[in-house]
Amino acid sequence: MAEILLSLTIIGVVAAITLPSLTGNINERTWNTQRKALYARFSQAIALMPSLNGYGTLEGAISADGTQSVAQDTAAETFVTEGLSKVLKINNICDADHLADCGVPTTVTTLDGSTAFSSFPKTLVDFNSYFNWTHSNQGYIYTYRQLNTKAAAFETQNGESIVVYYNPNCAPSMNETDSFKVQPKMCANFVYDLNGSKGPNTVGKDIGFITAIYPSDSVVVAPMPIANVSGTMAKQADAGKLCSGLDSESRLPNNEELIAMFTNTNLIGHKNIWNIWSSTLLSPTIGWQLSGPTGILFRTSRTTSLYVKCIKR
Repeated sequence: MAEILLSLTIIGVVAAITLPSLTGNINERTWNTQRKALYARFSQAIALMPSLNGYGTLEGAISADGTQSVAQDTAAETFVTEGLSKVLKINNICDADHLADCGVPTTVTTLDGSTAFSSFPKTLVDFNSYFNWTHSNQGYIYTYRQLNTKAAAFETQNGESIVVYYNPNCAPSMNETDSFKVQPKMCANFVYDLNGSKGPNTVGKDIGFITAIYPSDSVVVAPMPIANVSGTMAKQADAGKLCSGLDSESRLPNNEELIAMFTNTNLIGHKNIWNIWSSTLLSPTIGWQLSGPTGILFRTSRTTSLYVKCIKR
């Protein structure tokens, strides 16, 4: 009997140690599968829409002195009701004042473990203030102003809760060969919670984002940033090798994925994303880098050492 009790005790201790890890691994695999399935559905749906801009009514504009007024608008809500719902199965739809009715969590834990928001933002500029800013650096003044559209939310038939931040005046790709601001390229940004308001409400687990870029011939991306090499600097070619060497799914983000990361900087938790390498090349010797505080993609010699942020696609 004593030996049986001892054996049971040992089994209990081992189970207590290993069970949380096993459960966590199962959850990680489940979330990863759900994330990829959700991205596939959104990619197919967006491809069926003729254009992503022009939805909704906008009231309120940028004044002559450049100050930003909050738009009293229906743009994001109309984008969902009259656009997205035609190509994607959607259940409940909620306006900016009732996001919680669509299962949107109150707070979200960022990739770096901090709290992203005390309550989920109701407008685009509240979600990311870099859509309305003035920044000076080395004698240059950078300014960007965008109409501060209200958010909307909806629930899918699979139980995901989605918040939408929408730019009804988004700009197409011009195949730029010189520096350009990324904010105008973002048409719709979707912050998803794979299991509604249930926990853990953490980026990289049940929380993530999908970004639709360019109004026509849209590109849909869903980069999942990883923090393994944060603070590391390298040349462009070495940066790519550093990311791909982490595991089989890790990559250096391309230009569109950097636009998505910039849009969701508060969720990622890196508020000062300076000089990050892109995998997109302009030529064999010139690459692109993102300046996070300005939202500008710069052309840069590939031999320059810049910061490395890796993602999983």
